Amino acid sequence: MKVILLKDVHKLGRAGDIKKVADGYGRNYLIPQGLAILATPGAVKQVERIREKAALARQSLNQKLSATAEKLNGMTLTFAVRAGETGKLYGSITPAMIAEAIKTKSGHEVDRRAIDIQPIRNLGKYEVPVRLTVDLSPVVQVIVHREGEQPPIEEQQEATPEPAEVTETGLEETE
Repeated sequence: MKVILLKDVHKLGRAGDIKKVADGYGRNYLIPQGLAILATPGAVKQVERIREKAALARQSLNQKLSATAEKLNGMTLTFAVRAGETGKLYGSITPAMIAEAIKTKSGHEVDRRAIDIQPIRNLGKYEVPVRLTVDLSPVVQVIVHREGEQPPIEEQQEATPEPAEVTETGLEETE
């Protein structure tokens, strides 16, 4: 089935694009949601007008959200969680938890589906892209550390080498 996109659809295309999609996807999701129309000969003639209209809407939306993107870009979120000895979490940090932390810290509400990451299941530092629009995608840093410990500070980690580990034989090994 060929459809003409009326709005930007993540991972499919921009408004005005003619795309071939699965029949069920087009019939059951894109068309009822108002995201696309069937690509008939009459509708194909309107593609240029749809593109121009969408470009103006996209530009105004990008201007509105650019201040939010600047605020979110480089923001650091820390999560204190329970974890095993190997660094594996008892549970996970989900995109919904990250969205809630962004709302708490910055006051801007972000949809959990706009956070492009799988649930975090290990300790560490992660770069998480937040998709505000097709063109604006600021990156938020997420630091996951153990409860009761201080979150790692980047400068201190680079300045001090890793401590030596003692093996069963009693010899020290360093990385």
